[in-house]
Amino acid sequence: MTTTKTRVVVVDDSALVRSLLAEIINRERDMQCVGTASDPLVAREMIRNLDPDVITLDVEMPRMDGLDFLARLMKLRPMPVVMVSTLTERGAEITLRALELGALDFVAKPKIGVADGLRQLGHDITDRIRTAAVARVRRPTPPANGMNGTSGPRASAPAPLTPTPSAPSALGRLSTEKLIFIGASTGGTEATKELLVALPADTPGVVITQHMPAGFTSSYAKRLDSLCRIRVQEARDGDRVLPGHAYIAPGGLHTSVERSGANYQLRVQDAEPVNRHKPSVEVLFRSAARVVGPNALGVMLTGMGADGARAMREMRDAGSWNVCQDEASCVVFGMPREAIAAGAAHEVLPLSQIATALLDRLRKGGGMILNRV
Repeated sequence: MTTTKTRVVVVDDSALVRSLLAEIINRERDMQCVGTASDPLVAREMIRNLDPDVITLDVEMPRMDGLDFLARLMKLRPMPVVMVSTLTERGAEITLRALELGALDFVAKPKIGVADGLRQLGHDITDRIRTAAVARVRRPTPPANGMNGTSGPRASAPAPLTPTPSAPSALGRLSTEKLIFIGASTGGTEATKELLVALPADTPGVVITQHMPAGFTSSYAKRLDSLCRIRVQEARDGDRVLPGHAYIAPGGLHTSVERSGANYQLRVQDAEPVNRHKPSVEVLFRSAARVVGPNALGVMLTGMGADGARAMREMRDAGSWNVCQDEASCVVFGMPREAIAAGAAHEVLPLSQIATALLDRLRKGGGMILNRV
């Protein structure tokens, strides 16, 4: 039986990296490197002639900037792109911009020891190419209100959850607080951004595990913080989870929540990968089920695999309310599909409706926190 191979074009200005990536790809039975290009202009002709299924693209390229090439490619011929990024602050910023422009995923290549480092990343690289090959590619949507994605907020402010002084709540002071937990992987950086931008400043605390390597989550949190009404930061061990704040699990570390008296506190720890991931959605969601229970709201966004599905069911069994992103709006439907199959979801919604559903649930379910001391 003949298996159709995923055809890949490698675009990188380094001859060594091109050779190594081609070697890594060609070792796999289900994929083939059909060509390598040293710059975007060569790549343009190669893509036209070879019609690959996926391309890997270096961030910094000669003759034409990698971002310029990506923007033109996604406008004229949208296709799966996996970025090859350097582990530097500038590399992280450029990579996040590439994801905004339509790249599906990225691989962080080491700054030193490139040959050995890439070989060690071989499994990760080919996994991302496989995911990209089956992902749903969309043209990036232009930013609202003419914004360019570097400052914000970009959306009109939704109604706050807390009542104004002229309209006191009949609920009075609440003794418990709600927390929102979000899990995401491939396609999740943009999905999470769309969700957080739509939340008002007095939203209950949000804790997020997005599959990202170390060195990128700090830049990602800063980027989100510049766009959102809530404050967004990288999670730190011992942080108290505050309303109006979102916390991104650091790459390479697991993040969970614990009870500390009347408050919730973050626990950020190094440990073995769970479901091959670190950070793992399973770790975060399991802590939500154990510690937060009926005061938790769970959200599963786009991503490959099943990380977090069983723990999301544990959240539901503990009394939480959960929503999963629907297939049509996902880049990859793997993680939401597995959570739905596990019976974890109360609702399955398009990404554009999830923020509204969360806010409605918080208003109906007593998510307002008044007179906090």
